[in-house]
Amino acid sequence: MALENLQLRSLIKKSGELELSLAKLPVPDPAPDEIVVRIEGTPINPSDLGLLIGPADVATLKSSGSGDGVVVTAAVPDAAMRMVAARIDQAMPVGNEGAGTVVAAGSSPEAQALMGKLVAILGGEMYARYRTVKARAALPLPAGATAADGASCFVNPLTALAMVKTMQMEGHKALVHTAAASNLGQMLNKICLKDGVGLVNIVRSDEQAKILKDIGAKHVVDSSKPTFMEDLIAAITATGATLGFDAIGGGKLAGQILQAMEISLSATEPFSRYGSSTHKQVYIYGRLSLEPTILTAGYGMAWGVGGFLLTPFLQKVGMEEAGKLRARVAAELKTTFASHYTKTLSLHQALDVETIRAYNRKSTGEKYMINPNA
Repeated sequence: MALENLQLRSLIKKSGELELSLAKLPVPDPAPDEIVVRIEGTPINPSDLGLLIGPADVATLKSSGSGDGVVVTAAVPDAAMRMVAARIDQAMPVGNEGAGTVVAAGSSPEAQALMGKLVAILGGEMYARYRTVKARAALPLPAGATAADGASCFVNPLTALAMVKTMQMEGHKALVHTAAASNLGQMLNKICLKDGVGLVNIVRSDEQAKILKDIGAKHVVDSSKPTFMEDLIAAITATGATLGFDAIGGGKLAGQILQAMEISLSATEPFSRYGSSTHKQVYIYGRLSLEPTILTAGYGMAWGVGGFLLTPFLQKVGMEEAGKLRARVAAELKTTFASHYTKTLSLHQALDVETIRAYNRKSTGEKYMINPNA
């Protein structure tokens, strides 16, 4: 099989410099249980940016070379180098998920059955023209779906479903979600509306609030308004939410959510000097803000803040439950789990300096996709 791969890589040098480049690689023949997928759509998620750009200062981005030889560099602050020590001087492929056409398959019946099919895959290294994976890892897309439909059918959909499943497993009855007008946030709203789950959405502008209200969101509060805490308490009281998922991470928002939960609960429970006995939990699953997370008093003694990642969750619930979640995503790909993209880029366009600055802003309502074979 004479295929040549072009793969986007991210390197942080010991000298404190980020280097983005394109690497040409041969595509080996697949093993009996493997398939080769021509990637036709792969999203730029915040989790991808953590590897692609990391802590580099995008104000210092510079470009040299052209075509397949383009190289983009940026300075990494000295204070951040310790955080990336494990990846120093390693050129790392990027891209968590993607979708495309199976162009080669191993000899096993499972692999051969996927030949020529449009599939979605998860497993890294997706910012490339071709990706080889185990046949069992591929999710065949339904008839009428496109690569753009399937490009984002793992990370955001499964994370949204995982949030609701976590709520059920931990005995909560409603959720709070921040940066709620994002693609993931819109999916979460559709899930909660369909499944009858109470959801409090926290946004930062009237425009973001409108996005959610237009799809039927019932409880939307704006953190930029002077009445934010009063509105948040009222929404939490209405839903009974005692679990939050925070995409912001930095600043005081996680603490404000816990405080609003405590105020709501304390209004109905018997007085205790230790505060409400009902456990309140906030999981931080993103870092849109790199500021320190600020926690103060006012939550009682029954509360927790922790991190949340999709992969450990899927490992925890097991293959059977994960398979059910994947099946739901496939069945509702064009409805509940539809993604919308601001722009589709080629690999070369993804290395344009101003374009990098645009997608690295991680603006709510904006989502970029790469088609490596464009």
